[in-house]
Amino acid sequence: MKKSTKLIALAAASALLVTTSTATSHAAKKRYVISVKLIGVGWFDNMDKGIKAWAKKNKVDATMVGATDASPEKQAKMVEDLIAQKVTGIGIVPNDVASIDGVIAKAKKANIKVVTHEAGGIKNADANIEAFENAAYGAVMMDNLAACMGNSGKYVAFVGTLTNGSHNEWVAGAFEQAKKKYPNITRVEDPIESKEDADVAYNKTKELLKKYPDLKGFEGSSANDVVGIGRAVEELGLQDKVCVMGTSIPSMTNKLLATGAIDKIFFWDSALAGQAMLNMLEILNKGQKIKAGMNLGVKGYEKITVSKTNPKSFNGAAWVIVDKNNASKYKI
Repeated sequence: MKKSTKLIALAAASALLVTTSTATSHAAKKRYVISVKLIGVGWFDNMDKGIKAWAKKNKVDATMVGATDASPEKQAKMVEDLIAQKVTGIGIVPNDVASIDGVIAKAKKANIKVVTHEAGGIKNADANIEAFENAAYGAVMMDNLAACMGNSGKYVAFVGTLTNGSHNEWVAGAFEQAKKKYPNITRVEDPIESKEDADVAYNKTKELLKKYPDLKGFEGSSANDVVGIGRAVEELGLQDKVCVMGTSIPSMTNKLLATGAIDKIFFWDSALAGQAMLNMLEILNKGQKIKAGMNLGVKGYEKITVSKTNPKSFNGAAWVIVDKNNASKYKI
């Protein structure tokens, strides 16, 4: 009987050890992956730095993945692969909000938390985070572009892809601001698609300037847009006649800012945006909800607000405006 009792006690202790070990192993395997539009560009290189810093600080496996081009199909396949790998949470900066929403629905069925960025109209994600309210950001961009253009003339707007939610909201915000405040400013063409490629933006800018020789302004949305636009403007010697503004970062635009081929850039720190997404995934995986007024523990996201059009989308207050005079302050 004594031997049996000891054996039972040992078996129970072993079972407890196995259970504890399994739980510890499971906790150690917590894994977050951020799927971005594409890799190999400064914007997402910077986001990757933020993700790596977050992973080191929090001792959590957090990484970034992306294709070498802005393909919605490739991104969807990558996210489906992550679902199959049963990762803990997925962050997504989508190329095509509508198509990725369907893939996110699959993640939800697999009980994987999903947070998006630059996807204000997302439906199936647990939450979306923006650096700011998109229409307001576009309006501020137009105010600056209008001042540069002398409050009159023709301008053109670029987007990375025609299906990019945030890019289209920015150019729509700028367009509405022009209609409301600057009656002598008109936009030619519908938004021009650059495919997130500076060479495409460069070639299309040259075509547009040939078609509309009196163009006075260019608004870019992808980090590569103003780079390509600025190159074309500089090559044609139009830096003193054409205003070029848009979303990008100093490391990609410093030379063109210095020559005046790009007048101003607008951005938020993509490293901090990546960290905000990761902190949201942590909050969600603790069983909590993302709410207005919440502090995400990242600069610019200390008191988030909820979108007027989507209860799942939240905004920080994190935009930055840079010209040649203050670009050196930002190491991004």
